[in-house]
Amino acid sequence: MKKIVVFLILSLSFHFYGMAQTSPNHLEKKVVQQLVQESFDSLFSNYRVDLLNKFYTPDFLLLEQGEVWDMDFINSYLKDRSQSSNSVTRTNRFEFIKTEVFGDRAWVAYHNWATFTKEGTITREVYWLESATAIRTSDGWRLELLHSTRVETKK
Repeated sequence: MKKIVVFLILSLSFHFYGMAQTSPNHLEKKVVQQLVQESFDSLFSNYRVDLLNKFYTPDFLLLEQGEVWDMDFINSYLKDRSQSSNSVTRTNRFEFIKTEVFGDRAWVAYHNWATFTKEGTITREVYWLESATAIRTSDGWRLELLHSTRVETKK
């Protein structure tokens, strides 16, 4: 009987410890990270222009290698890419450096790697260091700003 009581106490302790590790703020950070991942997969890998509003605020800006991409530019870019006959596949990989959530605002810093393949052969690999800000809207989290700096890799 004593062993059962000790087992139950230990089990409950681990259960409550696990719950404490999954705080609401921790969950929100994961949601923001998932927003980044899904936005790249949907928009820049699959060119789903119809999903822009699912990921971005109406006034979203992307600062890309010294260029300013607004929603009109991104919309046009995605439409052009979706109609291209070049059948390159882009696979994204992220390593999140830090994510902070403050109420209805969040920011995230991360490494972003894209591998481009055609017919199973890698044709190009690109690496960026990026940061993004997001806001919670009535429809969920949306990215409002993304800053992207290409990092040259040594060959």
